[in-house]
Amino acid sequence: MKKEEKTNVMRVLDGKKISYKSHSYEPDATMSGEEIAGILGEDKEKVFKTLVTQGKSGSYYVFVVPVEAELDLKKAAKASGEKAVSMIRQKELLPLTGYVHGGCSPIGMKKPFPTFIHETAEDFDTIFVSAGKVGFQIEVAPEDLIRVAGIRVADIV
Repeated sequence: MKKEEKTNVMRVLDGKKISYKSHSYEPDATMSGEEIAGILGEDKEKVFKTLVTQGKSGSYYVFVVPVEAELDLKKAAKASGEKAVSMIRQKELLPLTGYVHGGCSPIGMKKPFPTFIHETAEDFDTIFVSAGKVGFQIEVAPEDLIRVAGIRVADIV
């Protein structure tokens, strides 16, 4: 059996003594979040995607929402105290966060950005978020994720 690959996200959690389970799958560039939930054998309400936006002020914000849901940009703007927010272009993601599309995690970005998670995360004992690399997910208690990443809970979908 090969040694488990550790991502930066896993190293951050290990360093903070946060309990998590890692899951990996064979990635496909066209795979949706719903398909990943299916591969993991989990309800899509428990699997979250990480989205990066830019506010009217020029500041960046991170939103973590269920893969089946769409970020409500008006609610996101309200939560972040901005007049408006918009999704960043995909080519901006790697230089800004250090993560590629499909592997973006709310933990371990190049710089900390104000981060918000949809309130339904608190309905579950554990949720899934990207482990910072395409093909890797971590399963973690939402309260641990919220604490370690300084995340605020909000209605954003």
